[in-house]
Amino acid sequence: MLAPLPAGSVTPRQRPTFSVAIAAYQAAETLGAAVESALSQTLPPLDVVVCDDGSTDDFAGAIAPFRDRVVLLRQENRGEAAAKNAAAAAASGEFVAFLDADDLYYPERLEALAELASSRPDLDVLTTNADLEVDGQVVGRYYPDVATFPVEDQTSGVIANDSAVFGAAAVRASSFAAAGGLPVELRSTDDWELWIRLLLAGSKIGLVDEPLYRYRLHERGTSADQVEGLKDCVRVLERVLADAAPGPAEQAALERSLLYHRRAAMLTEAEAALRAGPRQGRTSSRLVAKSSEFPAATRLKAGVAVALPRTVARLLAWRERRTGRSRIRKPMPGR
Repeated sequence: MLAPLPAGSVTPRQRPTFSVAIAAYQAAETLGAAVESALSQTLPPLDVVVCDDGSTDDFAGAIAPFRDRVVLLRQENRGEAAAKNAAAAAASGEFVAFLDADDLYYPERLEALAELASSRPDLDVLTTNADLEVDGQVVGRYYPDVATFPVEDQTSGVIANDSAVFGAAAVRASSFAAAGGLPVELRSTDDWELWIRLLLAGSKIGLVDEPLYRYRLHERGTSADQVEGLKDCVRVLERVLADAAPGPAEQAALERSLLYHRRAAMLTEAEAALRAGPRQGRTSSRLVAKSSEFPAATRLKAGVAVALPRTVARLLAWRERRTGRSRIRKPMPGR
């Protein structure tokens, strides 16, 4: 178990109840296995809530074998965060444990989370490590291959890294509701904003450092997805700075993270634009070259891209072939 030290003495309590919330969109091929993994826990969930977010595939056929064993919700397509919020609102457990419709729980996951919650009733968010699957093969683990779990000074650690907390977590239902749930305005990073807001409100997060979740990674993402994901990170930080009233240390951490993510978004957009063509490349590279937020060396490189966009695009493609490094490709462990 990894968790920050409690503020005072903590008395273990009876294990809380858990609901599993699944948001499903165009996931007919994988939904059945996900639901089965939730229903097959050594500690059964109080309920499993599945929210169909306006799917047009064979959702009905996929859920049919479990129809009498789950709570089923249907809504027009409003996005993953909205579907998760709807599922959480319909759940009955003290904790809502999220499960993506293309992933799996290992059988002991809820039992391990319940033991952690029992021993540390001061924790509001509970998660586990996860096996990373690519093309059917386990290629690593979320910790340490994707991130390092922040134990001390969790607020600054989570603010610095949008991947610091494995997102398929269990959240105390009352805390989730008090925070307003997941923000539906974002395409991604909605869970990151939730973790930041909970931590700023005094919550603590604990980790069972065992791989009790199967996290399937896909290379479906495009360069546009990478750019928009970073822009969503910027939006999260701007929103929290605008209305969360953080303390001085948290304010400084938010501003550092905002600068980092704003730079990363601009550089990723510039690389994507250079790959798309010289006109787009010049425009985006010029923004980097003129920005005072970048060091002189970076602005100089951007100036070269403005003058020689085709040459720089070829160099970026060569670097990717040689090293696998590219801002516009989703990082894939084992590749």
